[in-house]
Amino acid sequence: MTRPRALGVCYYPEHWPEDICAEDAWRMVETGIGWVRIGEFAWSRLEPVPGTFDFDWLDRAIGTLADAGLQIVLGTPTATPPRWMLERYPDMLPVDAEGRPRGFGSRRHYCFSHDGYVEECRRIARLLGERYGCDPRISAWQIDNEYDCHDTAVSYSEAARTGFRRWLAARYSEIGALNAAWGNVFWSMEYGSFEEIGLPNLTVTEPNPAHVLAFRRYTSDRVVAFNRAQAEALRGLTEAPLLHNYMGRILGFDHFAVGADIDIATWDSYPLGFLLDRVDADDAHKARYLRQGDPDMQAFHHDLYRAVGRGRLWVMEQQPGPVNWAPWNPAPLPGMARLWAWEAFAHGAEVVSYFRWRQAPFGQEQMHTGLLRPDSSPAPALAEAAQVSRELAEMPQASSARAPVAILFDYASQWAWEAQPQGADFDYFALVFDAYRALRRHGLSVDILPADARELSEYRLVLAPGLATLPSGLAAALEGFEGVAMVGPRAGAKTAEMATPIPLPPRLPGLDATVALSESLPPSVRIAVKDGGAVQRWFERIEGTARHVLSAEDGAPVLVGSDAGLSYLAGWPDAALWDRLVTRLAAAAGVPLEPLPEGLRLREDATHRFAFNYGPEPVEWRGRTLPPAGVAWEPRER
Repeated sequence: MTRPRALGVCYYPEHWPEDICAEDAWRMVETGIGWVRIGEFAWSRLEPVPGTFDFDWLDRAIGTLADAGLQIVLGTPTATPPRWMLERYPDMLPVDAEGRPRGFGSRRHYCFSHDGYVEECRRIARLLGERYGCDPRISAWQIDNEYDCHDTAVSYSEAARTGFRRWLAARYSEIGALNAAWGNVFWSMEYGSFEEIGLPNLTVTEPNPAHVLAFRRYTSDRVVAFNRAQAEALRGLTEAPLLHNYMGRILGFDHFAVGADIDIATWDSYPLGFLLDRVDADDAHKARYLRQGDPDMQAFHHDLYRAVGRGRLWVMEQQPGPVNWAPWNPAPLPGMARLWAWEAFAHGAEVVSYFRWRQAPFGQEQMHTGLLRPDSSPAPALAEAAQVSRELAEMPQASSARAPVAILFDYASQWAWEAQPQGADFDYFALVFDAYRALRRHGLSVDILPADARELSEYRLVLAPGLATLPSGLAAALEGFEGVAMVGPRAGAKTAEMATPIPLPPRLPGLDATVALSESLPPSVRIAVKDGGAVQRWFERIEGTARHVLSAEDGAPVLVGSDAGLSYLAGWPDAALWDRLVTRLAAAAGVPLEPLPEGLRLREDATHRFAFNYGPEPVEWRGRTLPPAGVAWEPRER
């Protein structure tokens, strides 16, 4: 199915005099903007005191924006509970791992486990739905804002402790089952009742990893329940789609589980902030891409959230200029606000919405730029947004195409390896991202699938790095898969209860390979691989009769395989080894490669092939020169 491509912007009518709203709306439309998001932080203006509501200003703003021809996304304001809410629920604040409440004075100051606050959120969502749910001017609803931003999913509050105990009782039924599942005989950690169980913080040394993983699963379930409460409140009151705006490299809850209750996955794309705050890279890489962002970080999240949204993807907040929250906040290279938008469209986005319309002259985000300066003069990205709008006339329909390659992604594996990393730099996201980068360096489009995906037949190559627990059914899916699959490293290394499984991992069908020993490697150590590349960070010693495909210089297997196309990777590759692996696997799968100049990336949708130059120098691609921040497209070959 194709849907119209469009631009949007985030707007805060409560921040500005009402008499400029009409001019703002007119300028948005003149720029080529079709969508506007409002209301997601406005609870104190909607309900200034408990039970007293002021919707009049919002009614007028909706009317002005809609009269200009804008489609409206209305947000529920639950990410910013007003100050009076703390008088009603003084225990609703999240609590950090050191036992300190995280107080009022910014945003996201609530604990997902607090039942009273969840009901308040259900109430305000219902009231908004009753007032605007049938209003044709409201074309979509955003629930809350950026779950787990500022590390707010995990909370060690009293409400969390009470909720966790209830969750454990439902999961295990009786305390003996929990003690057995967690291995609590170790260090005499056995409990006599669920009421004795605390939260896994403030322990003398590391807590039981089974305890930690259970608490992370509970935490994720609470985020799902919080989102579901508002989704259920709105469902019967509106036919407009529901959405949430996720963030980059935020891994504290299962986005696939949240996504099951909403219609569109959106995310907030801040390439320069992410480069300096959330991308694992050396100083040279960060200097090279300082004004463009990492060449793969945005694409990875487009592909991830397209999967979370079951094919429906928006960018709800797109960086237009310097942000305010990264360690350093450079300005984008001219042209990048256009490139980032087109890259999102190439990955299937229906809407790209810039944050924000006008830069705020007050509050914590004064230094966060918008499409307008605080004095309403155009900021540099305004012209780039207008250019994108004009270009959309050439390709007005959003589309996506199945990629030839897929990567399985699993939030629970992130929690597992945070609970027991075994190496200071072992990080699940970083491992998966390294695999994704390698595929993209060779010109490939990539789909991301949940780890419990069962239908792999439409892919020719599937990678499954670092899956702590192999989901039930995955082994059968791999056994029947007619393409090429590579699993590992550290795959199937834990049960769902964070125990070492016996028989030992990875237990893959048709592959006689056993991990006899695992070791983590400090940054200064590499294990050289014959004919090029090396293993870093993590290495496993493999026993068994599986064919050695690649070996270390000392003869230890690095990649073992079966004749059926299934292989197991026994270490964390460096970039050179990743390139060798991609070349070998793609050849076996019959997937053509197009190795790219540094900084150039490609993506295919249903009709076109797009090229994006993230590099600071021009590059050649198919007979044309792309300048820095250059974008090109051509009809897709059939």
